[in-house]
Amino acid sequence: MRNLFLTLEYDGTNYHGFQIQPNAITIQGVLENAIKEIFKEDITVTGCSRTDAGVHAKKYVCSFFTECKIPCEKVPIALNTKLPYDIRAILCKEVDENFHARFDTVSKTYNYVINNREFDVFKRNYSWYVDAKLDVEKMNNAAKYFIGKHDFKSFMTGEKDNTEREVFSLDVEEKDGFINIFITADGYLYNMVRIITGTLKMVGEGKLNSEDIKHIIDAKDRTKAGVTAPPQGLYLYDVKY
Repeated sequence: MRNLFLTLEYDGTNYHGFQIQPNAITIQGVLENAIKEIFKEDITVTGCSRTDAGVHAKKYVCSFFTECKIPCEKVPIALNTKLPYDIRAILCKEVDENFHARFDTVSKTYNYVINNREFDVFKRNYSWYVDAKLDVEKMNNAAKYFIGKHDFKSFMTGEKDNTEREVFSLDVEEKDGFINIFITADGYLYNMVRIITGTLKMVGEGKLNSEDIKHIIDAKDRTKAGVTAPPQGLYLYDVKY
């Protein structure tokens, strides 16, 4: 039995997230169907993260066990003959049988893209259009307060017992009217990146001060943070093991 490590990239526009759901088209469901066609086995894929509907991935890692002897370098080529063009298999390698795509992650980096210039119909599924001019310097100053180990209860949807996470870096960059937010952490709460983005947007608009971020974190109250940014601007950017 082989344990295969598979890297994907995908456009999440037409999917209800990665994880299989009843009566919905998901990345996992489409991928497992393609694997079944190629490998002639019923295989369950383990993913590194549960991306939401409309969220994209530039580097998504998953793994699965198989008896098939197809060489690793041939696996992406074979899968791409069965996958739709908005999902691509990029790399495959064999890993230790104890490897787990989700639990063995050291860090994950997400990228959020804000369109801060004119509305572009061709970018609408890949960025968040914000009409108000955002102050990137203020957003970067606010970003510093997120770095470190904190209780991020103010920046999550739903309930979870352990709401402490460590953010290793958070950077805000602007080029040609597009603002890119890059955040790297040891893990994330549900909607954490999108709520942090919505809060940084409010700082950029002048509706919050940079120093307010510390008070919002300390409050452990979702109502104190900003809006939840829409999903289409979010990309799983990198995964480290």
